[in-house]
Amino acid sequence: MIDLIRECEDLYEEIVSIRRELHAHPDLGMACENTVQRITDYLNREEIPYTITNHGGVVAEIEGTKGSSDKVILMRSDMDALPLVEETGLPFSPAEPGRMHACGHDLHTAIMLGAASLLKRHCDEFAGKVHLLFQPGEETSEGARAMIEDGVMENISMVYGLHMDPNAPTGTLRVKPGPDWAAVDRFTIKVHGKSSHGAMPHKGADAIVAASAVVQAIQTIVSRECDPIVPPLITVGSFHSGTTWNIISDLAVLEGTCRSFDSEVYEEIPSLLERVAVEIPKAYGCTGELEMIRKAPPVINDPKVYEIVCSSARKVIGEDQIQMAKQEMIGEDFALFENYAPVCFVHLGGGADYPLHSSHVIFQEESMKTGMALEVQFAIDALAYLNGE
Repeated sequence: MIDLIRECEDLYEEIVSIRRELHAHPDLGMACENTVQRITDYLNREEIPYTITNHGGVVAEIEGTKGSSDKVILMRSDMDALPLVEETGLPFSPAEPGRMHACGHDLHTAIMLGAASLLKRHCDEFAGKVHLLFQPGEETSEGARAMIEDGVMENISMVYGLHMDPNAPTGTLRVKPGPDWAAVDRFTIKVHGKSSHGAMPHKGADAIVAASAVVQAIQTIVSRECDPIVPPLITVGSFHSGTTWNIISDLAVLEGTCRSFDSEVYEEIPSLLERVAVEIPKAYGCTGELEMIRKAPPVINDPKVYEIVCSSARKVIGEDQIQMAKQEMIGEDFALFENYAPVCFVHLGGGADYPLHSSHVIFQEESMKTGMALEVQFAIDALAYLNGE
């Protein structure tokens, strides 16, 4: 058996250096040119072929030499940062304030570059191809759709994704079959009324009162409209209305998010929310309209891919380092890939004291050894399974 952890230790200093370079120069959204340049510089040096997609992703390709196979697996790493001022005090904090890798995407990218190097070194251990996708725009929920549009899912048989888990011990793995991370929707409700003098409310239609009733009615969607075994979460996070103290408002704007794990509930939410947004204001002499942005469906891990992940992890880190992940209301556009092939999304322990998206979060770099080794072992095992070995 390959001693992948030892080989990862040999690569470790260079991968740490790459991670710190990425951390110091974060990119936002779909505009990841600096990160792409650093990725392609490494791939060119390692003589690993790659393509740059129309929307700015990078797909590296490692072809196995063990035999002939048409099987292809995809491994995905996101590479964009957050619009956040870093407060870690790290010496490699971003030079440009207002950008931070607070979700671990710099580690994700560095891990997969190390895995690319090791997969090339061990290409005689597998038949088929491994496509390594470096994806922009995860934080804005644009990237996965754009990559699919660019054709990255053509002929893919299985998909693997890795994400840092700051709350898990360094180097451990958390993973579960079935629903993992939640679907994410963003909604805006506009309630239109009729303005009038605050002393003459009977001559207007108060958008604030009507919108307040909408907020209250939204809560009954969860408690009375959905199966209590698999309830969604609906949060109104923003309520704006009115211009001054003595005028009846003619417009109220509500903004919020819906989260859900169950696919049927996910499909029902827009119609349930629209009924409340449109019908409730009518009782107050107002009108309502709903705009809904479906950012991502729930991440649902395929049971077989989950089994392969666990088998690979046992070889790399041992049974005692594998934990059952808990469902989280966090969303991930990685979920869109499951419409094309079975997927598994895993969580790598980062040993941090703060949560994801915190301006103070510091991930332990030692975890990258486990991340690299696991990606390589999974690629070998997944292709062996697909080839009937």
